Amino acid sequence: MVRPGSVRIIAGHWRGSRLPVPDRPGLRPTSDRVRETLFNWLQPVLPGARVLDLFAGSGALGLEAASRGAAHVQLVEADPGLARSLMATVERLQGQSRVAVHCGDALAFLRAASPEPAWDIAFVDPPFAAGLWPAVLELLPPRLATTAWLYLETPAEYTPVLPPDWAVHRENRTRQVRYALYRRGTLGA
Repeated sequence: MVRPGSVRIIAGHWRGSRLPVPDRPGLRPTSDRVRETLFNWLQPVLPGARVLDLFAGSGALGLEAASRGAAHVQLVEADPGLARSLMATVERLQGQSRVAVHCGDALAFLRAASPEPAWDIAFVDPPFAAGLWPAVLELLPPRLATTAWLYLETPAEYTPVLPPDWAVHRENRTRQVRYALYRRGTLGA
C-alpha cells in the first residue's frame, strides 16, 4: 500500500504540478525515475498522439502525456473516489479539452470502446494482484492504431505474452517492477 501523498508531473506544460495519491490497496504510482525513462522513449511520438491510460490510478502516466503534448488522453479508473480525484485534478489543471476521465471497469471499457478512432499509445499498469494482463492483451489491440505503442508495467518476474505483431522497443527493471515499451508492426514503420 502507498501512503497518501503526491507525485509530480516531470515535464511539459504542467511541469511540477502535484497529483494526489490516496491510500488505496494496489495503488502504486509509476515512480518519477521510471516515468522519466518512459517519456524519454516516447517523446518523438507523443506530440499530437491519442493516449489511453487504462488503469489511471493517480493519473501520473496519462497526465504526464497530456503535459508533454498528447492531443487527447483518456483516463480509465474503476475506483469512484480515484476517478473523482482525477476529474478534480483535470479541472484544476484546466485540461478538460484534452483529458477525459471514465469511471468504470477497464475490461468493460475496452469491450464497449469503438475501434475508431484508434489510440496511438496505451499505458497498461493494473493492480499487480489482479493479474489482468492476459485479458487486457486480448481486448486492447483492436482498439490501437496499426503502429501503436504499448507500455506495460508488471511485477519484475512476470513477462506478458503479446500477439506476434508486437515487438519490444525498450525494457528495463527495478527490484519490484518490469516496465516495457512495445511497438506494433515493424519498428522501421
